[in-house]
Amino acid sequence: MITMLDVSIRAGVSKATVSRVLNGTGQVKKSTRDAVFKAMNDLGYRPNFLAQSLANKSSNSIGLVVSNFDGPYFGRLLRRAAKLIEASGKHLIVTDGHDTPEDELQAVQLLADRRCDAIILYTRFMSETALMKLLDSLPVPIMVINRDLPQARARCVFFEQQKAAFHAVDYLIRQGHREIACITGPIATPTAQARLAGYQQALEQHHIAFNDARVAYGDSSVQSGYQGTRRLLAEHIDFSALFACNDDMAVGAMKALHDAGKRLPQDVSLFGFDDEPSAAYLQPALSTVYLPIDVMIEAAISQAFRLINGEDTQPLTPFTGELRLRESVLPGPYAD
Repeated sequence: MITMLDVSIRAGVSKATVSRVLNGTGQVKKSTRDAVFKAMNDLGYRPNFLAQSLANKSSNSIGLVVSNFDGPYFGRLLRRAAKLIEASGKHLIVTDGHDTPEDELQAVQLLADRRCDAIILYTRFMSETALMKLLDSLPVPIMVINRDLPQARARCVFFEQQKAAFHAVDYLIRQGHREIACITGPIATPTAQARLAGYQQALEQHHIAFNDARVAYGDSSVQSGYQGTRRLLAEHIDFSALFACNDDMAVGAMKALHDAGKRLPQDVSLFGFDDEPSAAYLQPALSTVYLPIDVMIEAAISQAFRLINGEDTQPLTPFTGELRLRESVLPGPYAD
């Protein structure tokens, strides 16, 4: 069996240097790293990372928990996370929380048991109390994405959901729309609650009465956008604009409106949320809110490395949205 000592002799370096290269620790010149990897390749050496993790009480890996693996939104997050973590010389271990708080907690505990150096948790369902308990009890650093933790701002990366939804609906109102329908995400989640609150806030600021009949409660899927819009139309709810709390539901709404003979955007203006890659290529191109998930995961990973290294960490600035205005919105009946 080829050993680390064989690699060190072949590369002309010490066994400790080979260990530093494999673990991504310490300062090692690129030429030395290249020599070690060449020796490993020449000898056919495969490091036993499980044994190393047991000996070092570290797996040289970062754990990532996402709500689920569906859609391009989490695809963007995973691609960026993989690129950054692999560039650091560590390994990325990914699992999903199956969209329940119990499974999210179990996924975090699984990664902790695997001795990940740090864990990044994208959560939709866990309560603030449960998250604070995790931060206090886990033996490894954890960074939380998609949740504001006022008591631990240095340990969370979050997006100002309510403010972004407010700006989207405020834009529709300023375009002359007053009868604005809304399709929410899964309303048990803080994200869906915040986006609905932003919708209500915009109506209130413009002295437009909130009408619960104009709200359809979806689950973030294309199908729920379709069904929610069909329900609004079947109940003869008047609306000249529709705010869908994510782009997938906006796609479903497009289909329902088309089936009902409604023209977009002449009869109904449509606004989405997330700015999925397909949004700009729909017909009409979808106006939506850009959510910088790529930059958010980068911030979470950078902060996680600071925690691993024992560096001082400061609270991170909340992320904000950006309106991407396209063809799916026209001035409404109350436009100047």
